[in-house]
Amino acid sequence: MKIAVVNSGSSSLKFKLLELPSGTVLEEKFVEHIGEEHSEIKDHHQALEALAIDFSEIDVIGHRVVHGGEKFHSTVLINDEVVETIRELIPLAPLHNPANLEGIEVMQKFAPNIPQVAVFDTAFHSSLQKEAYMYALPYEMYEKNHIRRYGFHGTSHSYLLKEAAKLLNKEPEETNLISLHLGNGESICAIKNGKSLDISMGFTPLEGLMMGSRSGDLDAEIVLYMQKSLNLSVEEVDTILNKKSGLIGVCGENDIRQILDRNDERAKLAIKMMVRRIHKYIGAYFMLLDGEVDAIVFSGGIGENSQVIREKILDKEILKNLKSFVIKTDEELEIARECYQVVKKV
Repeated sequence: MKIAVVNSGSSSLKFKLLELPSGTVLEEKFVEHIGEEHSEIKDHHQALEALAIDFSEIDVIGHRVVHGGEKFHSTVLINDEVVETIRELIPLAPLHNPANLEGIEVMQKFAPNIPQVAVFDTAFHSSLQKEAYMYALPYEMYEKNHIRRYGFHGTSHSYLLKEAAKLLNKEPEETNLISLHLGNGESICAIKNGKSLDISMGFTPLEGLMMGSRSGDLDAEIVLYMQKSLNLSVEEVDTILNKKSGLIGVCGENDIRQILDRNDERAKLAIKMMVRRIHKYIGAYFMLLDGEVDAIVFSGGIGENSQVIREKILDKEILKNLKSFVIKTDEELEIARECYQVVKKV
């Protein structure tokens, strides 16, 4: 079965064609700078034309959708109701779902007769128990406004689980992991018996670890202070928390290679802060998993490529005898696998 995976971002369109069940990559294309001022590619429709895809060879088209809310707990075939629900979820992921939706609608125009499937980043974390996903806010804010932990990077953590289980010679449902997706965006997931038990990202991808340009966890009162005492608008605060914080906020740089090459105090501080936050989450997840951890898994640009950061993270007595793996995440393959399973059932 030939499955095309589409990852549609606000200014980019990634396309990968795979043969399933083997997972062989047959074709890969990428268009960026969509809609930017000096770009010749004005929208996703034009981007798809530029890719010049031969749809006659494609059996299924799979789409990455960042936010599935409480509606989507698994991969689904796309129909009009699914499209409208993704549209309704835009307020929960205003930076991601509109672009994901545009990719779906453009593909439907180009290939109306090919089955299309939505794979949700949040779906892997639908196994979270209520005490894990609820925030200590007035309960009606959950009931009426759906404010809760959703978690992200789900396709990555799901892929890491399956690959780590193979290395451990176990079935995924027998496997307990602490998986770290470390890159410009970062998350850490506690996986118990093949299911997400807890995840550092929350209502949005901002919560959790210190990231390339995102703050991660902070005292919520800081946001109010920034608005009241520093007279910053909601938009200005949002920009600071998502684009001017994290590593780049502390030391002015978010490329871990360049930070490690520097010898100044702020660069050293940024690394120490990042590693300390990771240690806090690993410690908490050890408790949640009752100490029964089969392995720690590293992935993402930093996790896969920075031995220095991995060594700093593993430099704790409690982790010395624990297995650790470096696995290159393949979200497109995981999306294709999900599509394959859904279409087989139809």
